Parts: sequence; C-alpha cells; structure tokens
Amino acid sequence: MNLSDLHRPAILGGKAVFPQGAPTWPRSDQALRTVFEELFMSGNWGRYHGPHVPELVRQLADDHGVEHVLLCSSGTSAVELALRGAGVGPGDEVIMAAYDFKANFQNVLCLGAVPVLIDLHPVTWQIDPTRIAAAVSPRTRAILVSHLHGGVVEMAEVCRHAAAQSIPVVEDACQNPGAIVFGRKAGTWGDVGVHSFGGSKLLTAGRGGALLSRRADIAERIKRYTQRGNDAYPLSEMQAAVLLPQLQQLGRLNTQRRIFVAKLASLLKDVPGLELLQVPADAIEPAYYKVGFRYESRDFQGMNRNQFAAAMRAEGIALDPGFRGLHLIHASRRFRRADELNEATRADAGMLTLHHPVLLAELSAVDSIVAAVTKIRQFAGEIAAAVQVDSPQES
Repeated sequence: MNLSDLHRPAILGGKAVFPQGAPTWPRSDQALRTVFEELFMSGNWGRYHGPHVPELVRQLADDHGVEHVLLCSSGTSAVELALRGAGVGPGDEVIMAAYDFKANFQNVLCLGAVPVLIDLHPVTWQIDPTRIAAAVSPRTRAILVSHLHGGVVEMAEVCRHAAAQSIPVVEDACQNPGAIVFGRKAGTWGDVGVHSFGGSKLLTAGRGGALLSRRADIAERIKRYTQRGNDAYPLSEMQAAVLLPQLQQLGRLNTQRRIFVAKLASLLKDVPGLELLQVPADAIEPAYYKVGFRYESRDFQGMNRNQFAAAMRAEGIALDPGFRGLHLIHASRRFRRADELNEATRADAGMLTLHHPVLLAELSAVDSIVAAVTKIRQFAGEIAAAVQVDSPQES
C-alpha cells in the first residue's frame, strides 16, 4: 500500500481505522455461558413453564416500580398489545411522530385505526409535545411516543397534554431500556410502556418484548386478548433466562455507553454539519441503543448523507441512515397529517445513527471514530463525485 493511501478514506482505497470491522452483538459473556449450561442440564430450555419467566417479570416490576409486567414475543407485538390495552380499535386515531419506527405506524393500521402524524421538536428531533393539543380530535384514543436514537422525549409535557384530554399514553422505550427521565425509568411515564428484546437491542434474547403498566384495566385487556388457553404471544423460558443476567448488567453498561458518547460529543462539537442529538435536560440519563446525529451535506462539500454513512461503514464503523419519514413512505390516505411536518422531513434526509456495540470499546476508539470523520471530511468532494450511493430521499 502506498504511504499516501494510509491517509485516504477506506472507501477511496485507504486503510480503514477499524480494519477488523464493527464489533459484533451480542457479546460473548461468561454469565450467559453459565445460563446456557444450566438450561441444558435442567431441561428448562424446552419447557412451557419454569422459574425464569416469573423471575424476569418480578425483576422488571421491581426495577421499574410498576404493578403489572407482561412478557411477549417482540417489541412490535408489545406496541400492538399496548395499543389494544389502551382501547384502540377501528376508526380511532392515534397521535404519533411523523418520524418513527415503521412498525409502530403499521400497528396502528393493524387495529383499524388512523395514525395522526405530528412534527418533531426542532432541537431534539423527538416528538414535539407542544403539537399534541392541536392534533387531538373526538376520535383520538391514544398518544404513541418513542424515545429514538439516544434522544429522550419530554414525557412530563406529553403526559400533561394527555391528562388534560384523558388520553392514554403508550411509551415506546424499545431503544431506551434503563434510561432515567427526571428520576423515573423510561417506559414508566406513560399509561403503558414497551421494551424490546430483539437481536440488536441492549437487552437481547433474539426476539421478545415486555409491557409495563400501573393500570390494572390495561393489563386486563391485554391478558384477555393474549390468553387463549395458552399464551398467544409468548416469551420462552430460554429467552427469559438469558435476559436475567443482562438486566443485572444494564445500569453499569449504560453508564459506560454514556461516558463514551460524552467524549465523542466533546471531540465532534466543532465539526460543522455533524451534531449529536441534544438531550433536553441534565436530569436525563439516556440509554444509547443508537447514537443519533444531524447531518448537513452542505458542510461536507455536497456529499449526501448516504455517501457519508457508506464511507464510515467502509472504515469499520456501524453508521447508518435513520428511518424514513412515515409521511414520505405511506400513501396520504392512510394517515392524517396534523401539521406541515418540516422537521420530520429534515430528519428523513439528515438523520444518522451509530449502532451501540462500539460504545463498549476502549475510550481510545472515540479518537479513531473522529479520525475517520476528519479524513472523510477532507476527501468529501472526491467521495461525492466518485461514490454512487442512493440519495437520502431514494433510500
């Protein structure tokens, strides 16, 4: 390799800052090895009933300070069940952000209800609570809010607007397990909260989810739907068993992730066009399943967001474009637009997300990430001209 190639981005033939590639997930862990050995010896891995599911229910209830915990087959199923528990049905409306996980939109449609899309807060790029009141109609049955990409929703304000209209709040904390929001765990502000245990999540069992609530009526509606002589949306004994040690480690690992992100934010603060999503208050401790960034191509010589993400992935850094705006990928007849959705459109074109496994690396990895950004920025014009990647609006 030519010496000059060491200073070129990997996407242009240079040497990657992480030639081994991005860290894999889940990590190898002795505690999990012990769990699998116990499952094999006891046979609990294949039983309908055993000690692990009730123990996970107990620990989640204690950890979140709620009376009702229901386990299920996925985070997507958990959102569906939460909406059912809130009483959503055909013809109802559910207020949600225009930038959100697509499955949340589909869950509303699945129940025969109508998503009502509102815009994001211009600073946090989370759902904007100040827009809720204007979106309410006589058919509004629930408000669905998601903490996304390391950001945190202003839940107190969401709940204030909801309480004024007696509208249940479904709090999707699938990307934020263990986050602290003004002294309370994410997932416990709403009438019903949701967690995911999917294969990429901070707490992973390959699949799975949980619902958290203090309301007996919501829990009862969900049970009536799921309990059909057996559990129609089960989480297995084996899944519960591997989640238990991860739950014990979550607080420590979330602290480690926050330290990594704080250093990354500090070193990138003077890089125009690449800004970490802002957390709205000091009394919030996020959990970083993703680290969200706002990207501006004009500050990178016109290199579009997807080209930048491809260049970072070539460096061995798991950086990807964010979600598509829901209003831009669904026919207008399938939802009601409550406002202009300008910030959601900007997020559709400008959101980037860093996947969490690197956040548990040595802190020196931050310097390597910043080095990758620096050299990509230096060669941005050449990358923009030479690398063919779908534009943000075509992805």
